[in-house]
Amino acid sequence: MRTAYKCRAYPDPEQAAIFGRTFGCVRLVWNKTLAERRRVYHADGTRTSYKQTDAALTLWKKSDDLAFLNEVSCVPLQQALRHQHAAFANFFAGRARYPRFKNRNSRQSAHYTRSAFRIRNGQLQIAKTTRPLALVWSFDDVDLATLNPTMVVISRDPDGRWYTTFAVDTDTPKPLPAAGHQIGIDLGVKDFMVTSDGDHLANPRHLERKAANLARYQRRMARKQPGSANRRKAKAKVARSHRKVRNARRDFLHRTSTGLVRQADTIVIEDLAVAGMVRNRKLARAVADCGWGEFRRQLEYKADRAGRTLIVVDRWYPSSKTCSHCGHLLTALSLSTRAWSCPGCRTRHDRDVNAAKNILAAGRAVAGAGPGEVCGADVSRQGPSLPQSATKQKHLRREP
Repeated sequence: MRTAYKCRAYPDPEQAAIFGRTFGCVRLVWNKTLAERRRVYHADGTRTSYKQTDAALTLWKKSDDLAFLNEVSCVPLQQALRHQHAAFANFFAGRARYPRFKNRNSRQSAHYTRSAFRIRNGQLQIAKTTRPLALVWSFDDVDLATLNPTMVVISRDPDGRWYTTFAVDTDTPKPLPAAGHQIGIDLGVKDFMVTSDGDHLANPRHLERKAANLARYQRRMARKQPGSANRRKAKAKVARSHRKVRNARRDFLHRTSTGLVRQADTIVIEDLAVAGMVRNRKLARAVADCGWGEFRRQLEYKADRAGRTLIVVDRWYPSSKTCSHCGHLLTALSLSTRAWSCPGCRTRHDRDVNAAKNILAAGRAVAGAGPGEVCGADVSRQGPSLPQSATKQKHLRREP
């Protein structure tokens, strides 16, 4: 199992200059290779292999215009070619978007394999540098001196902070003891999460709380002269504001997902069409602030490590309109209706709690299927009105 340890790094001016040149060369190799791939494909309709890009990089290093590529370690440049080859493989397989050109103002990174770094006495030495890189190691249960990483990633965020990430192959952890509990989750905007137990977790709305400060920093940046030092400082303040929002959201999602994995053996969630929701001009900002996609990703890998079962119910399953008590299906239910009474059994339902209970019932009915293969149709069979048949529903697209 691959595990990553990310910590803050504090390079000295010499190391910062070397890493800065490395970032620039990695970005140049990526963009130049991508442009050449596009040219060849549009001209001849043929794809470029990794071997061809590797040969082109060798020729670039020998040319007078790109001879400066020899001043940095060749490992990050080779890794950039490998990553681009993998990106195109994922694109043609339908698992990712088309690779894009790299921007100098975005996050910069360089990947070093074992031949380009060494760890001695708990100190990290990177190729082309003369001194060890200063780190702040915050993992008490892991000794850096005994760590055997397969890759080290040096990165710099747009706000100027430096980070070092160690990728390590570790043994599969032991499963958590059985909790004897199953839980269904209905995700929303007002309440981030409502469980089948009736618990409501309020949405912290991290971006909304920082929107005023972020807008003020963006206005100040817009008034600065493009290319000036003051604009660069203002842009760093905007990046720091985004970093605070991002870290607060990530911390909230990690705490929530970890708590769910610890308290339940089976977790059932709904497959939400987040990409379609963010196209709604009125809800895009609120939906993006929730981080549902990241929340699902965390649940998937944490449940796998803890030996838990994560079931994803089809997004077309009418969980909100179905009575969790008798199975009656409403013909319509507006989004503004937060509570309703079942015409069949007269049970009063909270919309979100009822949806969470139905999602859990759908997960229990198909517990033998693998994660992501749950349809959720024909689950509540007590009532006279059943959800539509599975054959009439849209197939769930398998996500990477």
